[in-house]
Amino acid sequence: MDQPEVIDPPENEAALYAQRLGLVRAALEAQDEAGLKALLEPLHPADIADILEQIGRGERARFFGLLGDDLDADVLSELDESVREEIVATLPSAQVAEAVAELETDDVVDFIENLEDEEQAEAILDALEDADRVAVERALSYPEYSAGRLMQREVVMAPEHWTVGEAIDYLRASDDLPEQFYHLILVDPKLRPTAYVTLGKMLAHPRSVALSAITEESFRTFDVTQDEGDVAYAFNQYHLISAPVVDEDERLVGVITIDDAMNVLDEEHEEDILRLAGVDAEGSLADKVAATVRRRFPWLFVNLVTSVLASLVIAQFEDVIAQIVALAVLMPIVASMGGNAGTQALTVAVRALATKDLTGANVWRVIRREVLVGLVNGLAFAVIMGIVGVIWFGSPMLGAVIGVAMVVNLLVAGLAGVGVPVLLEKAGIDPALASGAFVTTVTDVVGFFAFLGLAAMWLL
Repeated sequence: MDQPEVIDPPENEAALYAQRLGLVRAALEAQDEAGLKALLEPLHPADIADILEQIGRGERARFFGLLGDDLDADVLSELDESVREEIVATLPSAQVAEAVAELETDDVVDFIENLEDEEQAEAILDALEDADRVAVERALSYPEYSAGRLMQREVVMAPEHWTVGEAIDYLRASDDLPEQFYHLILVDPKLRPTAYVTLGKMLAHPRSVALSAITEESFRTFDVTQDEGDVAYAFNQYHLISAPVVDEDERLVGVITIDDAMNVLDEEHEEDILRLAGVDAEGSLADKVAATVRRRFPWLFVNLVTSVLASLVIAQFEDVIAQIVALAVLMPIVASMGGNAGTQALTVAVRALATKDLTGANVWRVIRREVLVGLVNGLAFAVIMGIVGVIWFGSPMLGAVIGVAMVVNLLVAGLAGVGVPVLLEKAGIDPALASGAFVTTVTDVVGFFAFLGLAAMWLL
């Protein structure tokens, strides 16, 4: 198939991506195997994975039908889990196993732990070399979301008494080094890591220099059972590039690299954002309608329950609203302002809890700040809405009612926005998952009660 002629070069990355996607779709439509491979050849596996996530199921089937045995496991490892499951389910187990066996052990572990098909998982394990299979099975025995699951077993280590020259000779003679590594880990006779040396510093020193004389101050180890979120936080906090992982006897069993740690951070940030919106973090754009409905329905139901609570408060003031219709017009303003202010404080608090910036040592200072912010904003908007109430409805007292209600609601919003996620975390509940519903309920209930209660006292 002749590829479409590109007359003008794309103006930006988005245009280039759209053009590339169009060419791939054209190749799939024409069943042009050579053209498809020519288009994919210069692309990074992550870019190919993006293309697979953009095209439809039928196009993905044609894609792998044309590629035949040229299955790149790196592409599969870059795919969204739901798309990967769909693709892997349509491919022969032997073909998947042969491709995945070429990955590093940490990627193999990630691949297998997300497989629902036990036969395919076993086929992948059978395709591994004996040493790799033992390493993968050992990693899978560690707790989910632990350093043991995250690490790779391909480790480059050397005795702590070696010199630069001995290390360089060893590396040159080795034929099974990892594709990428950043440190040479020094170990004692019991295989306990004691320090590490960067490759750059090692190459910059004479052969006679002892490795122990050029080690890095950033050295730290992680236990195999340590939570991967804590590991990722340490990488980000201390600017680590790689770090050894040790077992219960402090012996070296693997290494975690910065790319894996940053993937964990990205996943946790994405998860927090989705959970703040009441969306299941496991969902994706590739999910079917039924699966998406199942994930979102429970949180919509929780929102319904909390909305009913706010409605019960309004029901207590039916007579007041019937006599002063203007209250019904202004109620959404009070609720909306409180909800938005609460969400602002909530987002800051949840993010600070995730990054460990919000702790018991500064929680009261943060709460005080957010309450004062809510108070100042409330006073400012109270003046604005008081004037609006006078001009719109010609009632100074109505303006005073909504102004005071605004102050009360924004003050409470600041308090709830920080207090609720802190309390939930202390109770062992994910604050990103549950805080939104509680904060919204508090601001709605307080806002309606303050507004309608003041109206009942001052206007009737």
